[in-house]
Amino acid sequence: MTTRWLSPDEQRAWRAYIAASLLLEDTIDRQLQQEAGMPHLYYSILANLSETPERRLRMTELAEGLKITRPRLTYAVARLEKDGLVRRESCESDKRGSIAVLTGEGMAVLERTAPGHVETVRAALFDRLTPEQVGQLEDIFTGVAAGLQGEDGPFEGLPWRRRSAPPCS
Repeated sequence: MTTRWLSPDEQRAWRAYIAASLLLEDTIDRQLQQEAGMPHLYYSILANLSETPERRLRMTELAEGLKITRPRLTYAVARLEKDGLVRRESCESDKRGSIAVLTGEGMAVLERTAPGHVETVRAALFDRLTPEQVGQLEDIFTGVAAGLQGEDGPFEGLPWRRRSAPPCS
């Protein structure tokens, strides 16, 4: 098999992506640590739960939505639970499953932190793009994500992908 080396244009684009993604994640992480005392992942857990009915979601669905492993999510939720921001409940219909629930205190932290987070994202990313570039960015990363996680994508066995579990009652 012949290696398909990156062209000079592809190499520059790849390195620009790596630099920007690392800088962006660091910027967001620092802001959230300063304002909420939590990393971006923990904020993302709270934000995802806040957008669901009754602010609750089965842990396997939350892991898939966040694109992280179940053990990593379990650790993060345990830390958030210790701080009173999330609680776990058993799944009535599937004793192996559990549900993460955003608490009132977690919602309050999210509401207090969201304005600074949004301003950081806006200043670090969107203020630097034209409206046309925002659309292109969405198209590019939607296509990349679909190709990586699709059923016939090149990377089978994604750690957060599991068989469908019955809904918790």
